[in-house]
Amino acid sequence: MSEDSAHYPPVDPVKTGIKGCCPRCGQGKLFDGLLGLKPRCASCGLDYSFADAGDGPAVFVILIVGFIVIGMVLWLQVNYAPPIWVHILLFAPLTIVLSLATLRWFKGILIAMQYRHNAREGRLSD
Repeated sequence: MSEDSAHYPPVDPVKTGIKGCCPRCGQGKLFDGLLGLKPRCASCGLDYSFADAGDGPAVFVILIVGFIVIGMVLWLQVNYAPPIWVHILLFAPLTIVLSLATLRWFKGILIAMQYRHNAREGRLSD
């Protein structure tokens, strides 16, 4: 990532990431579609080529959504003991919706944190 010479007030990476906005100006959109990144910000012109969230967002999603869904499955089974088709009918759509929503949020947050801390891949010294 090249050095950023523009002067913008700092934005909160968590709020910006959840809204899916540009990590520099907080105005332009970060995503093109559900999870794809736009090439650059329409508002401030920041090039998003530096952004590489990798597998980080997926790990967070697996841990958090898995904890929530498995906890609900166990609670339902212990308290009501429904047949397996009830579990599938309830928790398959819930898992998919929660995973897609939180994957977008975590990807936006990690990209905003990456921009804020000027993180780059494979550098040993400045």
